[in-house]
Amino acid sequence: MGDWRTDPTFAMCRALVDGADLASFAGGPFDIRAVTATIRPENIDGADLDDFPWGNFPHGEDAREAVRLLHTKDGSARDAMGVLIGMCADDSRAAAALAVPFLIQIATDPHHPHRTAALGDLAAPARARYFGVASRAEFLLHRSGPRHDDYDDYGVEVTGYPAGWSVAAARAAITAGTPLLLPLLDDSDPAVRIDTSYALATAADPGHTVRTAFAARFAKEQDPMAMAALVLATAESTRAHPHRQATAWISEMWQDRAQAPEVRLAAAIGWLCLTDEPVPDTLHTTVDALTTEERARAMDALPWMATAGGNEPGLLRCVRRMLHPQEPEPYSDDPWAPWP
Repeated sequence: MGDWRTDPTFAMCRALVDGADLASFAGGPFDIRAVTATIRPENIDGADLDDFPWGNFPHGEDAREAVRLLHTKDGSARDAMGVLIGMCADDSRAAAALAVPFLIQIATDPHHPHRTAALGDLAAPARARYFGVASRAEFLLHRSGPRHDDYDDYGVEVTGYPAGWSVAAARAAITAGTPLLLPLLDDSDPAVRIDTSYALATAADPGHTVRTAFAARFAKEQDPMAMAALVLATAESTRAHPHRQATAWISEMWQDRAQAPEVRLAAAIGWLCLTDEPVPDTLHTTVDALTTEERARAMDALPWMATAGGNEPGLLRCVRRMLHPQEPEPYSDDPWAPWP
C-alpha cells in the first residue's frame, strides 16, 4: 500500500486533529457516506472504476485496483480480497467501504468466478471493533451511529479518518443492496447462505424485511450450521432494531430440544446479547452440556464465531466471557494472537 499521507483526505484528517469541526466536512467529497450513497450496485455493471473518487480516501488507489482485479475475472480473488481485508484489519476502512457496492454486484452475479470470495468479505467494512469481542455487552452490537458534531464511539481510524463514517457507509451500501442479496439466502450452497446472513445482519431493517426473510429461510433450512447462522443474524439485526417477538423466538430456540445443538447454542448466545435478564440455570446447564471442543471448532465456520475467537474457538470464548467470566484467558505463546 502507498503512503496514506499523500491521499487528499490527509488534509481533512490533519484539520480534525487540529480541532476542525467534523460537521464542516459532512456531505463533502471526503465524506465516504455521501460518496457511497450515489452508487447503486444494480447500476454499476460495466462501470468505469476511474469515474469514482477512490483517491479521496486513504489507500483508495489500492482499493480501486483490487476491485479492478476482481472485475477482470481472471485475476486472483485471494490477492484482491486480501488487499481490502488488510485495510479493515489495519483499521482503515473508508476505501474498503467504497468497494462494497462493487463487491455486492460481483457476489450476486451467478456466473462470476469470484462471487463467493466477494460475498464472504463484503461485510468486513460494516463492522469495527469486533475482532475478539465476545462479551454479553458488546457481542453482536452495532454501536451508535455517527454524529455530525462529534466522533461516535467508533472513534477514528489509524489514518485519523472518522471510523463511524466508514462503517455507516458500508452498512448503507449493504442496505441498498438488500434486494440483490436476499435471494442468496436460498442459494444451493450452505456456505453462501451463511455468508449472506452475515452480510444482511448489518443492513438497516426498520421495516423488518430482512428479519422476516431470515425467519422464512429458517423455516425451510435443513443445514444445522446455516440455521445457526440465521439465528445469529436475527439476533444481530434485533439488537440493532429491537423486536420483542424476535427475542421471544430466540429464547424458544435455545430451549427447544428438537433443534440441533449448533442452533441451540447460537440461540443461547443471541438471547444473552438481547437481554440483561439474569441467566437462567437451565441456560447455563444447556450451554455447558452442548459446548464441546469439537463442536466449537466446527462452529468457527460461522463468521461471528470465527471473529470472536482469539487463541481459542469463538464459541468457547463467548461461553467463557458470558457465562464464566471468572475463568482466566487461555494462555498462548503466539505473539500475534489477538489481545483479550
